[in-house]
Amino acid sequence: MSLISTIAELEALYSEPVQPAARIKVLDHVSDQYHAFIQASPFMILASVGPSGVDCSPRGDPAGFVRVADAKTLIIPDRRGNNRLDSLRNIIEDPRVHLLFMIPGIGETLRVVGRAVVSADLDLCASFTMQGKAPRTVIIVTVEEAYTQCQKALVRSKLWDPSTRISRAELPTMGQILSTITRGDFDGEAYDKAYPERLRQTIY
Repeated sequence: MSLISTIAELEALYSEPVQPAARIKVLDHVSDQYHAFIQASPFMILASVGPSGVDCSPRGDPAGFVRVADAKTLIIPDRRGNNRLDSLRNIIEDPRVHLLFMIPGIGETLRVVGRAVVSADLDLCASFTMQGKAPRTVIIVTVEEAYTQCQKALVRSKLWDPSTRISRAELPTMGQILSTITRGDFDGEAYDKAYPERLRQTIY
């Protein structure tokens, strides 16, 4: 196995960015056009880093759920989850974050690099109320870089191609996974049976 251990070794294997667009697309703010991508996105991945390592967390809501407060500020509601709080803990320890916005049917993604803080401001949280429930906190991101990513990965993966979809029944359920991990101590069948109603009750 030939491992790369220096930046010089790495760069020797690759050419310069293939097009000027790879460099000039990077802004230090959210432009009106980048704003349009964020407004159209119902799904975003939040990457953070802290003393325990790196976390990558999916975030989703109706399109436009990430609020563009101004060209340098994004606000993200922290909806109900499993209460592990991995992303929030990381942000408190290390503010660096990276966001990846995705839009169904669109090949390009939008990436935002910045620094974040966690706020429990009651009025701000209340402004993100859904189905009568406000998030306990919001994540406020100060934008340092914003840029689009080309379509290649989504084209290769055929992510939005309906013909590539598989039935959920082809993969193990969460209950089955948990039952296997605990060698049967966890009642996976009961967990799966209760999940649809639990999801309905706890989506917000």
